[in-house]
Formats: sequence, structure tokens, C-alpha cells
Amino acid sequence: MHKATDEVAFQANSLLKARRSVLRETGIILTLAWPIMITQLAQEAMGFVDTLMTAQAGTDELAAIALGTSLWLPLMLTMIGTLMATTPLVAQQVGADREAAAGQHLAQALCIAAVLALIAVFLLNNTTPLLQLFNLPEHLAQKTAGYLEAISWGFPALMFFQALRSFMEGFGSTRPIMLIACAGVVLNIPLNYLFIFGGFGVPALGGIGCGYATAIVLWSSLILASIQLLRSPRFHLVRHSWRWSFPAAGALIHFLRLGVPIGFALLIEASMFSVIALLIANDGAEVIGAHQITFSLTGVIFMIPLSLALALTIRLGQLVGAGNHSGARFATRVGLLLTLLIAIANSALLVLAGPRLARIYTESGVMLELTVTLLGIAALFQLADAIQVCAGGMLRGFKDTAVTLAVVFIAYWIIGLPTGHFLARSWDLGVAGYWWGLLTGLTCGAVLLASRLYRISHAPNLCHTSAARPGPQRMQ
Repeated sequence: MHKATDEVAFQANSLLKARRSVLRETGIILTLAWPIMITQLAQEAMGFVDTLMTAQAGTDELAAIALGTSLWLPLMLTMIGTLMATTPLVAQQVGADREAAAGQHLAQALCIAAVLALIAVFLLNNTTPLLQLFNLPEHLAQKTAGYLEAISWGFPALMFFQALRSFMEGFGSTRPIMLIACAGVVLNIPLNYLFIFGGFGVPALGGIGCGYATAIVLWSSLILASIQLLRSPRFHLVRHSWRWSFPAAGALIHFLRLGVPIGFALLIEASMFSVIALLIANDGAEVIGAHQITFSLTGVIFMIPLSLALALTIRLGQLVGAGNHSGARFATRVGLLLTLLIAIANSALLVLAGPRLARIYTESGVMLELTVTLLGIAALFQLADAIQVCAGGMLRGFKDTAVTLAVVFIAYWIIGLPTGHFLARSWDLGVAGYWWGLLTGLTCGAVLLASRLYRISHAPNLCHTSAARPGPQRMQ
């Protein structure tokens, strides 16, 4: 009798400990994730403010920044993704209690950021030949080129800022970046007003002025991030032990091997929606509008699993760097649990509130009905979308990125787009067919990335990617 009682008590105590462990790990991950989510939403708000204020200047001005954004956004995602390699590299050093050595990865990131900045400035200042291919009206082509030239001067700041952001996030320091991003949104409003509509001796520049305003915000963000790095006690060891030296070629190659797949994976994902928009261009304004509304709404809620993925990169990177095999596996399981809960919540939101959210954008019967249909499809793939992005984030924490690129390419371009095109045209499902294709591709991608994550997290040499010795886990 006593033996049975002791066994029940032991099981109850074990369950209590497991629950506490899950809650503790959840708290660590969410502490990292919520500032990242605010940061991502602030960046979305920047684009919303730009669109809203430029629209007041005229249709041509709005069209110019819309066309310009479609050109610089893929370039930005590829470059930022490349620099995101800084986070897992730094996180593993921090986890291994080698914070002073993390400065070498900042040096690598800054060197690569400088090269990327030069490439971006050159490309964005020479877009006229590309714009001529679209047979745009001359005045619209000039406005678009002017907007791209204006925003190009902010790209050096953006590249260096991303290097600093990824470095600080590798330390688990996510709140300062959140505050900087929010400050950028606030600063963007008066700058937009000044440069778009003119005043205080500044001529009204329309959409081109929006580009200059964004460039100033980017430089301001870089200055604030630099001050944080130079003054925060969190980076004391880095400041006092790091001496600048140009990174070795081998170190830069290693950085690029990790970062380039991240950048191209982001490019592949973003370009998928652009291609769909082109394929439905002749299907009518209602169809294009419904697709854009659905893309906008799902893009906002996607910030939640994306933020979780970025937080999981940091957490897994630090655990791997510390040589904590069991902790890394446990964090992986908790991360997947949080992913599941977020996906369920997002799906419920789209199903229950989708029609009301769609009415914010349109009252048109045809467009509204089609938007609700697309939101229903989007609700179905929230689980797959969340799993694939969070699994990718965790794999980055293990410094495993090449396979993710291959999976994303297969999921979107080999499976998703052909399936969607077949359903849209052969089965006459229209734009809904493309979204069913997205569902198919995302599901395949989620399964493949989850399988890869299981293999990596359960490998006998789990922490082989970290050259650092085991040490305590350092979290802010």
C-alpha cells in the first residue's frame, strides 16, 4: 500500500517538475520573443504610414513607391537575411561564456554589410534600364527611379543597423532594438510630412520625399543602435577586449555559407507572392484586391510566429554553444508547443474575425466574398506556415541553413506554385487555386523542416557546430 502511494507521489512530483520546466522555458523564450514582435510590427507600421501619407499626395506618387518597394524589398530581404547569420554565431559564443570572442563575428558582419551597402546603392541608383522594360509612362518611371535613388542612401545605414541588431540579439538583448524601431515609426511621421508635402524651406517632393524620410530614419536608427552598443553594460566584455582586425577570408566564407542560404530563403518566400500577383494581373481588380487584402492581413499575424522563430534562434544558439544537449532538445519541444498554440490562435482569428477584418479594406460584395474565401484557406495553412518558419528559426540556432534553403525552394517553386497554377487554370479555381497551392507547398515544407529539426536535435554530435567550450547559459 505504501509502495503504491509513494509511486503516485513520485509521479505527481515528476509532473509538477515537468510543468515548472515547461513554464520556465516558455518564459525565457517569450521574454526574447515579445520585443522582437513589437519590432517587426513597428517595421510593418513604417510601410503603412508611408503608403497612407503618400496616397494623400496623389495616385502617381503612391504608384511610384509601390513599384519602387517591389524592387528594393526583395533586395533588402536577401541582404538582411545574409546578415542574420550573426545571431546564431554570437549566440553560441554567449552560451559558451565566451562573450569577448563574439566581437569577431561583429567584425565579419560589418565587413559584409559594407560590401552589401555598396552593391545596394549602385543597383538602386541605376534602375532606369530595368524600369524601361515595364513600359511605364515616362513620368511614373522618373518618380519611381527618384524614389529608389532617395531610399538608396539609407541602405548603408540599414545594413550596418542589421549587423548591430543581429549582434545584440545574439546576446539575448532584444528590447533596445524594439525601442529603436518604435522611435523610428514616430520620427517617420513628421519627416514624411516635411519631405512629401514640403515646409520650412523644404520643397514638396511627393513619393521621392518618402524615400528621403525613410533614409533619415534608417540613419537615426543606426546612431541609436551604435550608442546602445557603446554604452550598455551588457556589452562591456566585448568593448574592453575587442580589437579591430580585418576578418580572415576563411571566417568570412564561413559566415556567408551560413548567411547566404538565409537570405535566399527569404527571397524565395517573398518572390512567391509577387509572382502570384503577376499571374493574376489580368483576372480583374476585384481578384487582385482580394489577394492583396488577404496577403496584408496574413502578413500581420505572420509576425507572431516569425518573432517566435527569431527568439528560438537565439535560445537554441545559446544552448548549443553551452553544450547543453538536453536543454537544446527540451527548448525545441517547447518551441514546437508554442508554435502549435500560436497557429491555432491565428487560425481561429482568421475564421472568426476574418469577415470583419476584410470589411476594413472593402465593402465591395465580390471582393469581400472572395477575400473571405481566401482567408479561410489561409486559416488552414497557419499550422504549416508556423511550423516551417519556427523550425527554420530553430535550425538556424544549430547553424543549419543550407537544407532550409533547399526545402523552401522545393516547397514554394517545385510544389506550391505549379500546384497552384494547375488548380487556378486547369480546374478554374482562379486566385483561390494559388492559395490552395500555397497550402500544399507550406505543408510539404513544414513536414520536411520538422523532420530535419528532429534529426539535427537528436544527433549524437548535437553541439558539433559550436567550437566553444561548454559554459553557463547567459540570458539578459
